Parts: sequence; C-alpha cells; structure tokens
Amino acid sequence: MDTKFRKKHLITCQDWSKGELDTVFEVAKYLKLKHALNEPCNLLKDKTAFLMFFEESTRTRNSMEAGITQLGGHAHFLDTSTMQINHGESAKDTAEVLSSFGDAICVRNCFYGIGNEYLRTLAKYANVPILSLQDDIYHPMQVLADMMTINETFGNPRKLKVAISWAYATSHAKPLSVPQSQILMFTRYGMDVTVAAPKEFPLMSNIVETAKENAELNGGSLKFADNMEDAFRDADIVIPKNWGGFLGVEDPATAEGKAQMKMNLEKYKDWICDEKLMSITQKHSIYMHALPADRGKEVENSVIDGRHSVVIQEAENRIHTAKAVMALTMGGR
Repeated sequence: MDTKFRKKHLITCQDWSKGELDTVFEVAKYLKLKHALNEPCNLLKDKTAFLMFFEESTRTRNSMEAGITQLGGHAHFLDTSTMQINHGESAKDTAEVLSSFGDAICVRNCFYGIGNEYLRTLAKYANVPILSLQDDIYHPMQVLADMMTINETFGNPRKLKVAISWAYATSHAKPLSVPQSQILMFTRYGMDVTVAAPKEFPLMSNIVETAKENAELNGGSLKFADNMEDAFRDADIVIPKNWGGFLGVEDPATAEGKAQMKMNLEKYKDWICDEKLMSITQKHSIYMHALPADRGKEVENSVIDGRHSVVIQEAENRIHTAKAVMALTMGGR
C-alpha cells in the first residue's frame, strides 16, 4: 500500500500510480464503513480546506464540505466572484496566501482553455495540496467515485465492457472532463471501453492517445463508434452523458463558435438513453451518470429511476472518495 501522500496534488488521476489509486479506494471503503457504523473518524481535526468555485455545484461542493466535517476539519466555501480574483489577482498570489492560511486549496474551474492551466499554476506556487474539483480537461473526484461504485458492484473490473456515450442535453455546454477522466481511468484497470459520439463531439486527441497507451499496458481496450447501439450492445456498464462540442468548431469562445455548437447539438436529439438501448446490454448492466442528468433528453426517467441505475450510490461515493483524498493529502505531519 502506498502511503506517501502528504501535500500531493490531485489534478488528474493519471498523475497518480495505480498503487496510490488503490490506496484511495481502500481508505474510501474504510471511511464508508466507519460512517455507516456512526463511528467518529477525526483524521483532519483542526484542518482547513478552501473550496474555490468558479461555477455552480451540488455534489462536489457538498461532498467536500460534509466530508471534511466528518473528518473533524472545516471547509471555507469561496465564491470566486466575491474574491480579489474578480479584480485580477494572480493565481500565484492566491496560492501563496491561501497556503499560509490553511491545509488544502480545492478548485473547480471549468472554463474551456483556462481551467486546467489555472490549477497547474496554483500547484506551482502552493505549499499545500491543490485538489481539483473539476476543470476543462479532468474531473478526478468524479472518476474516483465512479471507480469505487464499479468495484462495489462487480468486484474485479478487468475486462468489463463499458459504453461511454455522448447524449443530447440543453442545460449547458458540459465540459469534456468526465468522459476524458473515465477513459483514462477505466483503461488503467483493464476494462474494454467503447466511446460513442457524433463526429462533431470529439474528445481531446492527446487524452485519447494516453488512454490507448493505458489500455495496451493494462490489458484493456479503447474503441470508438458513431452510434449508441454499437457501444451499448452487451455492455456491463453504460454511461451516456452530454459533453460540449468545443473541439468541433474553430473557436468556441466566439458568438459564431457558440452558434455552431448549438447547431451541431440540435442534429442529435435522438441520442437518448432509453429502455430499448438498455435491453441490448447485459441483464446485470448498470447505468451511471455524474449528475445532474437532463431528464427526457440524456435519459428517460424509466432508466435513471429503474433497476439498472446506480446514480445515487455513485453520488454517495463522492463523499467517501473525497474524504479519502483529503485524509491522505492533508493528514500526517
């Protein structure tokens, strides 16, 4: 078991060894059991985590806040619109000051082309762990909970067939970070992953290449399909979720780029997870989603509320994996 985590940054799980990830899952399992038994676990007594949010959040914010409370510490929620960041304060100054006040800086910044770079800059200057709560490229906290849920359901994940599919949604242009983190993580554990998406909604090529390398090293596979049926057929796990077409237009930040993304989106209203698709998966298959799901667009109610769905278990595991990461990186001396 790897134990040297003190002050270790988590910006992508790809930066952590499989041994380190396995330790996270073992600690999360232990902390989940302790919580179920109502036993105190004050591993972070008197510790402070700063939670900087550039966007809205339900599961991420509350899993972090409740998680550190359960560990005996305290979270400071920071709405970045009310911080001096809003007046142009540099990432360097923010990192150095908050490092002197507390024990971790946890950040959600999903702005396309900006978020990951901002977190990397914080990590360069902070002397406490920088924990990503999602950026434009990666969502490590989500994929840790996903993997914990898969382990609880199936035991050994090796050779499980996973369908990661784009799906239609209109709530907002969702980041690429969830499917990208999933293809990186799942291939490291020897899973057979098929990604289904329209051509206008690709994932980042460098992430895809790294995931292919992960698959080759660990006995998994990564394939691509242009329809949901090919991915879902005989799948053990299905994860149909929208992501934005940022890479399918010349400049997604411009009005023209946003208009083109919307036009591309509206071509694929039929990309919805329904009972017919679930019927071609394995009988024991599970439906997963990071939430919130666009009901009636990404997925039918009968599926997300049906027997295949593990979305609430998956959401609950956000708190236990977050606690594990915080306990490991913020604890010790």
